[in-house]
Amino acid sequence: MTPAARLYQSLVRADRSDQDVDQQARTGRNGLLQIAANTLQATGDQVVNAKTVLPWALTAVGAPAAVLGLLVPVRESGSMLPQAAMSPVLQRSAHRRSFWLVGAAGQALATAGMALAVATLTGWAAGVAVVALLAVFSLSRSLNSLAGKDVLGRTVPKGERGQINGLSTVLSGAVAITLGLALRLVGGDEVGVGVLAALLGAAALAWVLALLVFAAVREPAGEPVAAADQEGWVSASWRLLREDAPFRRFVWARGLLLVSALSPPFVVSLAAQEGGGGLAGLGPFVIAQGVAGLVGGRWFGRLADRSSQALMTRSALAASLLVAVFLALHLLPATRGAWWLYPVTYLLLALAHTGVRVARKTYVVDMAGEDRRTTYVAVSNTAIGVLLLVVGAVSSALALLGAGVALGFLAVLGLVGAWVAAILPDVSRPAA
Repeated sequence: MTPAARLYQSLVRADRSDQDVDQQARTGRNGLLQIAANTLQATGDQVVNAKTVLPWALTAVGAPAAVLGLLVPVRESGSMLPQAAMSPVLQRSAHRRSFWLVGAAGQALATAGMALAVATLTGWAAGVAVVALLAVFSLSRSLNSLAGKDVLGRTVPKGERGQINGLSTVLSGAVAITLGLALRLVGGDEVGVGVLAALLGAAALAWVLALLVFAAVREPAGEPVAAADQEGWVSASWRLLREDAPFRRFVWARGLLLVSALSPPFVVSLAAQEGGGGLAGLGPFVIAQGVAGLVGGRWFGRLADRSSQALMTRSALAASLLVAVFLALHLLPATRGAWWLYPVTYLLLALAHTGVRVARKTYVVDMAGEDRRTTYVAVSNTAIGVLLLVVGAVSSALALLGAGVALGFLAVLGLVGAWVAAILPDVSRPAA
């Protein structure tokens, strides 16, 4: 057995009785390379974060609030909405690795451009430049999302994919904690423009390194789909959602699970209204994200390989109940404004979101056959991009009545999502 296979098998637990030595060596090598590339990508994501670092950077350079409000929609929807249209292009290729490399290069260039914009521009100019580059970043990321899951499905068997996602989350979480502590110790409550620009530059370098690592993955050739055999992506997407009931239920469940993604900013808003609530400065936000990944990544990865459907259900239920408890404590005079309430809630929500993310990524790869994996990922992400805009718009409108009202809406949504996830088929175990 090769050293890479031994290292991989010490990190990833699975039943390999049906794999010969050569198969174990190939899986081990490809698995380690994808763990490393995904970790480098996730490390960059900790910096190009539309909820923490980017709004902090634009505030530091005097960008208007109207621009700040575009960051999350552009970052999240921009990487999801184009995927159904991109899917036919990928399906016409026997190899998907090259698309991942193009996406990584695009993210590296966009992030380097953001670093330059933050370092040299101010006000509206800086805001517009960063949002435009974030749109390029998100479009590039859609390629990584599509191609990465397909390559993972081709190179790593069931029972191991969730652990790869989990290990990458753990390692990027450790980096985030280190980064957050450094920001807190060096910058305190204020982080200078120069430091933020340097962080963005380092994130761009992380994607360059990820590109070099992922280029070494050995992906088996798949059967390309001829252009003449493909219908239009809009009609194909609608037909898939209409005819494939298990997939349609997964999309609905994933859309209803947005409680863990959209709740944290409202918790931070309530903390700010109470005078900070222990969340002053950029560092603690980054640390909380890192702790969630470090604590939950590997554990959730193993749980996802056992049953990604069960993990989705429990994580969504936990997020909804957590929001409900938070709202109750926020309304009680004895705990309202308590220094521990807001950072602890933010951390636990980040942990629940880690569970949801690892579970849904593993689920969609496991449920799709070889011929439908790219289509499933693309159509589900495009549909979620639309649902994200709808749910985000509704929660933002409700927030005009108060952040607590928006949180209540998201908690109810999450409970419905947990129920829908509970009736999904379990696809984590190989068919007998």
